[in-house]
Amino acid sequence: MNSKYQRLFKGEQEEGQFWPSFTDLLTTILLCFMLIFIVMMVIKSFQIKEMKKTLDQIMGVRTQIVHDLKEAFTDSESGIEVDEKTGAIIFNTEILFAYDEAELHPDSYELLDDFIPQYLDVLFNNNYEDYIAEVIIEGHTDMDGSYLYNLELAQKRAYRVAEHILGNQFPNRKHQAQLEEKLTVNSKSYADSRTDKKGKYSAKDSRRVEFKFRLKDEEILNKTRELLGN
Repeated sequence: MNSKYQRLFKGEQEEGQFWPSFTDLLTTILLCFMLIFIVMMVIKSFQIKEMKKTLDQIMGVRTQIVHDLKEAFTDSESGIEVDEKTGAIIFNTEILFAYDEAELHPDSYELLDDFIPQYLDVLFNNNYEDYIAEVIIEGHTDMDGSYLYNLELAQKRAYRVAEHILGNQFPNRKHQAQLEEKLTVNSKSYADSRTDKKGKYSAKDSRRVEFKFRLKDEEILNKTRELLGN
């Protein structure tokens, strides 16, 4: 009997020693997780600060490019329009093409020969070149005809402009090599039609060719800014 009670007592002692040890282990694991969490939060905080700094820098570059383009072309007598938000350069197609045609007006070559070097001088200067991911020539039409017909027409017009700029006959070939690396030629058909000052659809304003630029990783950066609440 005594040996039986001794075994039970010994077992209770061993069990009593086990639970404090197990609790200590759990406490240690919990503290480790808390420490890891704190370290991760500190790292995340630094990453967010660096990300915001990068975002502000790139968005500042866009603002400055738009400012420089406005300074260069706002007072132009050639009918060029500068979008104040995006910096897109807008040519009404009547300046470049006859209605429903995709061949450049003879006098439009001189306009492009004057405009393009100034435009590329802004985009490819030492402060901006590393930020420029893409230069886009984009054709737009009015709603006369089918979507596919206008898609092809706008594409041909944008291509004709690019063909002249990158051709051997172009008088100022300073930035041709850089442009070849970044140029995209697009057509929007009539998907992005424009309105007049009264907010009504304008066929005349919808017929246009636009020059646009895209900064590197701009879409990702914009989404990140939204997630960061800025």
